[in-house]
Amino acid sequence: MAAAPKRKQRRTRAEMRAATMKQILDTSEDLFAQLGYFGVTIKDVADKMGIHPALIHYYFDGKKALFDAVFERRMDYAVSTRTAGLDAYEAEVGDHPTVEGALRAYYDGAFDVYINGDEGWRSFGRIFAQVNNAPGYGAEKMDTYFDPLVLRLIGLLRKALPDAEPEDLFWSFQFTSGAYTLILSRTGRIDRLSDNLCASDDFEAVRERFVTFMAGGFDALYKSRKAKAE
Repeated sequence: MAAAPKRKQRRTRAEMRAATMKQILDTSEDLFAQLGYFGVTIKDVADKMGIHPALIHYYFDGKKALFDAVFERRMDYAVSTRTAGLDAYEAEVGDHPTVEGALRAYYDGAFDVYINGDEGWRSFGRIFAQVNNAPGYGAEKMDTYFDPLVLRLIGLLRKALPDAEPEDLFWSFQFTSGAYTLILSRTGRIDRLSDNLCASDDFEAVRERFVTFMAGGFDALYKSRKAKAE
């Protein structure tokens, strides 16, 4: 006698809530990545999901709260990846870091997330780029989540170049941060400029080149300053 088919278990209320929240956040992430914070409304998210805006308002107190939730749900992992990279590097080199080693510890793991993660991570990358380049609210977000990591990186760079001018190290980091977020934006401009020789979403190609190029900039500025001082 054939066994009776198993009855499909109904999802609990908590599971249904979690699934709805994830769908709202995934849809919002995609839209914010494409159109930016000011280009998206609650209604846009609801329309794309095929639901009434009231359902989103039930979970989130307005667009800013929704954007914050989209941004913050990936931040713990983004921060922990950078932290783990710096922890491992410091354990390996102690008080003898190099500029390239410190930058690689800070950036390589971050690029790995965009190489190995799903499309949602790439959408988040665009949102991260928007936040990192926004005054006021964006700067506050960076202050909260990334300032301790950046200052830790600057500390390593000071050990690598102990007689470097501190302001040069901060400016050099600023240049790397700007280049990094331009890469995360994936604007497609390099594709057109290079006649598709390069691709904006080729994070493996970027990872291979980025730190070496940036370390060269740190070194060139340091040597230039030193030569002028002699």
